[in-house]
Amino acid sequence: MRRSLVLLSAGLTVLSTGLSTGLASAQNNTPRNLILFIPDGLRALKVTPETTPAMAEVRDKGVNFKNPHSLFPTFTMANGSAMSTGHYLGDTGVFSNTIWTNYTSTPAGDTVVPFIENDAVLGDIDEHFKGDYLNEETILKMARDKGLSTAAIGKVGPTYQFDHTDKPEKPGLHSVVFDDSTGGKNGVALSDEVKAALTKAGLPLATPPRGDNSKAGDAKTPGTTVANVAQQAYFADVAAKVVLPMFKARNKPFVLVFWSRDPDGSQHNTGDSLNQISPGINGPTSMAGIRNADNNLAQLRKALDELGLAASTNIIVSADHGFSTISKESKTSPSAKVSYDDTPKDFLPMGFLALDLAKALDLPLFDPNDKNAKIEGNKHPKAGNGVLGKDPEKPDLVVATNGGSDLVYLPSKDKKLAVKTIKALLEQDYVSGLFVDDSLGRFPGTLPLSRINLRGKAATPTPSIVVNFRSYASDCGEAPTNCSVQVADTVLRQGQGMHGSFSRGDTMNFMAAIGPDFKAGYVDEIPVSNADVGMTAAQLMGLRGAHNGGLIGRVMSEALPNGVVPKAFKGVEKSKMSENGLQTVLNVQRVGSQRYFDAAGFPGRTLGLEPDTGKQKTARK
Repeated sequence: MRRSLVLLSAGLTVLSTGLSTGLASAQNNTPRNLILFIPDGLRALKVTPETTPAMAEVRDKGVNFKNPHSLFPTFTMANGSAMSTGHYLGDTGVFSNTIWTNYTSTPAGDTVVPFIENDAVLGDIDEHFKGDYLNEETILKMARDKGLSTAAIGKVGPTYQFDHTDKPEKPGLHSVVFDDSTGGKNGVALSDEVKAALTKAGLPLATPPRGDNSKAGDAKTPGTTVANVAQQAYFADVAAKVVLPMFKARNKPFVLVFWSRDPDGSQHNTGDSLNQISPGINGPTSMAGIRNADNNLAQLRKALDELGLAASTNIIVSADHGFSTISKESKTSPSAKVSYDDTPKDFLPMGFLALDLAKALDLPLFDPNDKNAKIEGNKHPKAGNGVLGKDPEKPDLVVATNGGSDLVYLPSKDKKLAVKTIKALLEQDYVSGLFVDDSLGRFPGTLPLSRINLRGKAATPTPSIVVNFRSYASDCGEAPTNCSVQVADTVLRQGQGMHGSFSRGDTMNFMAAIGPDFKAGYVDEIPVSNADVGMTAAQLMGLRGAHNGGLIGRVMSEALPNGVVPKAFKGVEKSKMSENGLQTVLNVQRVGSQRYFDAAGFPGRTLGLEPDTGKQKTARK
């Protein structure tokens, strides 16, 4: 592996490696509050005063984090785990939205590859992994243990993850939790105090459904054309009319997490572009979702003003990831040459990675989401996931399907099978970069998981291979990151939206902050990430927790009054060349010991990586 580093900004001074002195409220005794607002899937360059006035105001009057980073794999639960703990994914074990747990999860539908955006599933995984699958304390737990008021409101899955070990049935302080499941059998129970406040405010005790926003369509039917307005209006009302007044009355500091499903939900399910790359996620439905999230933030800020809390409340806005338009095109995939009832001709089917690996490795394929039914003929796995081998109960290989990247697990750590799998993956034009578990050894064309902080103290099984899919910029007339397109292993269709890749379109999330403990009108040019959000939130609230793992973000000291401004460096890391001329390349930035990952893959197949002249395969299609 070759590495090179160059100075990113010679004008920046004083190297910093994490917790530093002179930082905000930790150095004074003024009680502060914190709101962490997550506009799911908001691309950084989509924020303008015209389209998103509330977020633009936070960015322009507060701190503009111009060099932001979602953690790869760029998925919701993964980055939610980073924001909630300050740790990278190698420690939290939340490697994507669907993972292999090495046991059958009943709430997930009796599968070994659960989709974890589900409160009941998270509780089940907690129980299996000694009561805390994250293996790290969250900022809400630390705040609650300190006696602060805490709440998490919004999208099911990542919202609950912020205080997933809280048990409302036990004595003591509890977080207020509202998500899609509230009022149902799988929802977190509401206290009598909260129920009374809801009734007084004229709000129902159960979260309304998403309605038409949840309609994804199919190969012949477009998805939604409306944003998630009604459900998010409820969440915003709960925060503004119930939770914030309640917290003010308690007269003690609070931490409130608001996870806006939009624009993610509207971009995923958009019906503006069925089977067409254009307009993709830049159509009117996606823009409506972006405006919806902005309206929610505006309502929260208005409530802070009316309650007299604005002067004592810090606000961090950080999207979990960027977004891309889906492509289902490949010239090399055997599965794309098969006819399926639910897939347009010559398009990649859902589960194409599992199908192609089963063929290349000559292994039987079974569906872990359909009672391990065997996949044959013109069938594909129902959820895309696959278990490969003669015995589905003891598979040789497991594929956890996610979207812009997939996870491959080798339960027996078979190095010979790893070699064959890597060779098969390197032959597909939809692959752009491979990352392999260090314990399996080094392989030409791949980089080790440790280079991207995916190998740490995780309680859940670590993937053997992380497969990044091809991405490029379409001709959408905007900045390349706003025009990002990616091959995605998903039930969603070409022209709809996805994320999860190592494209700069997916890693470039929107980040900004404002409040009494942030600089005003400050443009932060050095790299920051969602792991830094978790560490900075803890610092602002004076929270201290025990760390099991060492893959920790840094406090964004440069954004705080009197804070240390660190130097930053840029670098490139490259694998050895594979036999067929492919090389995984990683664009990295560094601040002290912290590493930030811009984009990775095979140059010419990943948005953000320029092709090497003559040495690298660059086919887009």
